[in-house]
Amino acid sequence: MNRILAISDIHGELGLLEELLLKVNYDPMNDQLFLLGDYIDRGPSSSGVLNLVSELQAKGARVLLGNHEAIMLNACRSGLAKPWNHWVGLCGGEATLASYGYQLEDFEEAIESNTLPSFIKTLPKLEEHLQLLETFEIYIELEDAIFVHGGVVPGVTIAETDPMRLLWIRDEFHAGYQGEKTIIFGHTPTFNLHHNPTDYRVYFGENNIIGIDGGAVFGGQLHAFEWPSRQIVSVENKKPTSNE
Repeated sequence: MNRILAISDIHGELGLLEELLLKVNYDPMNDQLFLLGDYIDRGPSSSGVLNLVSELQAKGARVLLGNHEAIMLNACRSGLAKPWNHWVGLCGGEATLASYGYQLEDFEEAIESNTLPSFIKTLPKLEEHLQLLETFEIYIELEDAIFVHGGVVPGVTIAETDPMRLLWIRDEFHAGYQGEKTIIFGHTPTFNLHHNPTDYRVYFGENNIIGIDGGAVFGGQLHAFEWPSRQIVSVENKKPTSNE
């Protein structure tokens, strides 16, 4: 393999992902692609992104679970109204369902009758993608680096950490990590790490952490980060939206 390329937090922006793969000249025969989670929600084409992710995985990409995929799985598999409403109401799940051609009203009867999981199994593409999400890894550990969606828990080995914390952790990791291996992560848009609402650049922390979530769905950038050269190829979202 000539390059390791990492991309994170696509959030339904299929056009940006396709543009970035072309711009970086991604070649599955010679490059190892790591996808670090959050393929869905908020953006316009979550279903299309997962179709492409499935194709990339079949060609050798290693694909990690993001917290948004975990939210979607819990919402659809649990059958409970609370996680469902959390997903579609607060996390961008309504846009994801729309990418499959569904509206919230299509699921009301199944939620009221507590038959949501079995109902979803009758929706072929949605069920196919839920099964795809269930194949995703939690982290990738190399000799000199760890690739993960959210981060790692300082002072705790990654093997002993609750997987959900690896998807969700933010400030404790950003401020407290002191390990030798470089951590490449997404989850937290870099404008928050830079403390500048218009700074979407890759974030290089002084404590050996590298944030690559350029806030693409918020009008920022989608990055392809090359390891170990640390070269960056980016595409910009030309349809800005609020990052609040």
